[in-house]
Amino acid sequence: MTGRMRIKQILAQGRGGEEYAVSGWVRSVRAGKGVAFIVLNDGSCLGGIQIVVDSLLPSFPQIVRLGTGSSLAVAGTLVESPATGQRFELAAASVTIYQDAALDYPLQKKRHSFEYLRTIAHLRPRTNTFGALFRVRSFLAQAIHQFFAERDFLCVHTPIITANDCEGAGELFRVTTLDLAAPPRIKGEVDFSADFFSRSTGLTVSGQLEGELFALAFSDIYTFGPTFRAENSNTSRHAAEFWMIEPEMAFADLAADAALAEEFFRYLCRRVLDECGEDMEFFNSHMDTGLIQRIRKVADSTFQVMEYGEAIVQLRRAKVPFVYPVAWGVDLQTEHERYLTEQVADGPLFVINYPREIKAFYMRGNDDGRTVAAMDLLVPKVGEIIGGSQREERSDLLRQRMAEMGISEEGLWWYLDSRRWGSCPHAGFGLGFERLIMYLTGMENIRDVIPFPRTPRHAEF
Repeated sequence: MTGRMRIKQILAQGRGGEEYAVSGWVRSVRAGKGVAFIVLNDGSCLGGIQIVVDSLLPSFPQIVRLGTGSSLAVAGTLVESPATGQRFELAAASVTIYQDAALDYPLQKKRHSFEYLRTIAHLRPRTNTFGALFRVRSFLAQAIHQFFAERDFLCVHTPIITANDCEGAGELFRVTTLDLAAPPRIKGEVDFSADFFSRSTGLTVSGQLEGELFALAFSDIYTFGPTFRAENSNTSRHAAEFWMIEPEMAFADLAADAALAEEFFRYLCRRVLDECGEDMEFFNSHMDTGLIQRIRKVADSTFQVMEYGEAIVQLRRAKVPFVYPVAWGVDLQTEHERYLTEQVADGPLFVINYPREIKAFYMRGNDDGRTVAAMDLLVPKVGEIIGGSQREERSDLLRQRMAEMGISEEGLWWYLDSRRWGSCPHAGFGLGFERLIMYLTGMENIRDVIPFPRTPRHAEF
């Protein structure tokens, strides 16, 4: 007999008549005449394997009283199953009980609300939904690294603690060692010179600015790490802690940026459909019956491109009412984005060249003086999924834009330096990992696609 094998591997490659050892957690126990049946799951796949325990086994009296969630090790012979829905079952030769779960184990019912499961986030990975979800999440994380590795992008770990606010929205979580009850002050203001870093610091909202520095040395780079925003939002699309994928490319313009975003998004759609079949079928059956069809359509579609100005024209012509008014200069809302991708383009759509007033300081100004070289990728049902831009590489125009927006040069002297020595056209985008997972699984709340969600007033685990 070999050592412990994962249940997924046994179900896919096991051979009848051979001996195997498995370990896992009890999903159910039912006793028959002289025999007990255990469904055991080890997290490697959606279903479990049925363990058949003969009453002659010494531990049989304890086995028939096992509670859901108990942990076991089983050794036995793989045999053809007479039951429908399963090819094999394991005839137990020995059963080791590591722990019999207490009777108040909270996952006794087959279905629980997502709201309830968020209160027991330490146990929800044992459910079918979250087992499938976190297997898909793990696969996608590896696929993202593989995509960039195949294209010779350098992986950069940008700082989590930072002294700059990339988006300029002032939504940083502060990092400090000062005595909060009595911090040192100068003229009424907190004196951060006495702090650990001798300045005000916070948790990063983006690795983009630091990523740009590396792109100007290595040409093509990406970051994939945690980001944080102290935004007091309780919507289903916002979390205080989330993960971002942010590639940056030197010698690239907006068209090259959009081309990479399209290739990247197609790649992830195809990989998850091709290699996470069982879990994706589960989501298609239980979360969104059109999920697989929609993802396949996106993966096989031509991604259209539309100017922001044309998007406004299309929205103003729409025969449907919008909650948010439409006019030149407004930032598109989800309802607008969904209309454009579902009713106008009937598929993925890049909206490009947004008004400069509603975009960040680092986006490259277009020659018309009204717009910047920005792009958003919109997809059906969700709206924006990727946002990016060509970066402003011209030192004088970058300084001018910072001055217009009231952004101090002092804290970004290093960023401005990059525009003095070997600056070049460059571009990049950001993809929120959790929003990607929501799109690909049909899950509707960001709190349900991250292991331990951080939202206003919630950081229990």
